[in-house]
Amino acid sequence: MNTTLRTLTVALTTALTSTWAMADNAIDFHGYLRSGIGVSSDGGMQEWQKNKLGRLGNETDTYGELELGSQVYKKNDVSFYLDSMVSMVSDGSNDNETTIGNDAQFGLRQLNLQIKGLVPGDKDAVIWGGKRYYQRHDLHIIDTKYWNISGAGAGIENYSLGPGAVSFAWIRGDANDVDYRVNNDNNVNINYLDLRYAGLKPWQGSWVEVGIDYAMPNPTNTQKSYGGLYDADNGVMLTGEISQDMFGGYNKLVVQYANKGLAQNMVSQGGGWYDMWNDTSRATGYRIINTGLIPITERFSLNHVLTWGSANNITATTDKTRLISLVGRAQYQFTNYVRGIGEAGAFYQKDTYNDGSNYKQSGEKYTIALALADGPEFMSRPELRIFASYLTDGEKRDTFRDNTASDTWNYGVQVEAWW
Repeated sequence: MNTTLRTLTVALTTALTSTWAMADNAIDFHGYLRSGIGVSSDGGMQEWQKNKLGRLGNETDTYGELELGSQVYKKNDVSFYLDSMVSMVSDGSNDNETTIGNDAQFGLRQLNLQIKGLVPGDKDAVIWGGKRYYQRHDLHIIDTKYWNISGAGAGIENYSLGPGAVSFAWIRGDANDVDYRVNNDNNVNINYLDLRYAGLKPWQGSWVEVGIDYAMPNPTNTQKSYGGLYDADNGVMLTGEISQDMFGGYNKLVVQYANKGLAQNMVSQGGGWYDMWNDTSRATGYRIINTGLIPITERFSLNHVLTWGSANNITATTDKTRLISLVGRAQYQFTNYVRGIGEAGAFYQKDTYNDGSNYKQSGEKYTIALALADGPEFMSRPELRIFASYLTDGEKRDTFRDNTASDTWNYGVQVEAWW
């Protein structure tokens, strides 16, 4: 594994630096990191229901992404751009975290070519191919991408059509470990067709985007012979959203519908992964999201995410699932570099089964933090935070302290940055 990673790193570096030398262009360097130290009554920090209660003071890992890209060719309106990204995640518990024993996991997240200037009639449209994050739509304070069809693929992006632009992509995102009976043939090939239209502005300060994602399971002949879960149907996810400038910030409303293996995304806070682990032949789901960032005063601002999700028949034994989650983060800027942050979150989820029984989940989280950042804007990063978080299981289950208590405290320091 280490040899493979070293070989990949050397190959990427050699390709980018040699191409950079020939094209006499700079290398773009981007990335993301989060890391820190924390403690709780359970020993190390406890991370619980982050995507429903909020991430502030509720993240335990060390995670990083390093991205290198370069425009390797440019002549008149035609350009070729190469992009690459690797990632690393670990629990941050040791000095030397390697791939041995899975202390750290490394991944190839992006490796693609983007060509601009060759689409007839639109010099700004992009032809692309390779592996990439594809137009991900993010809810930062709950660390959720609610519209995320990423992977290896190809497409045409941002082709002008009327008042907006259309994008079309074919992307692969396989499902893993579906059936233990099929040795060495567990992965199921899933292909997505993604069509989007963005840029429509029905009135001043508004922005509309709509799209359809069509997922097509493509099992091998061996997998088909086993039937069962491998007989999964094609699924569809429809997304529509409208954003509005508001008081110097914005508010966004998102409405989604999904069926078959995509339906569970409406209650799992997913962005488009296909469920091959359950019988989803009758599954349907809906989701409504309201989110926004509103500057209340010059120093005080508020970010919120409200999610309501509903899904039916997402497993062979589940009749319906309902989810509601609300997270708000308030920030007060004491100086250009010092800020106070408070985040509160709550959720409730109920699964009702075909036999009439049900399973309820709920919880709350409250976090206060003092932070240092490189500017007064709400999303300015890098940021270093000292925090304290209180988490409680709303169903009074013994979720924490080695399954002896229904609540716990987290204390720690975390840094977060993107560049």
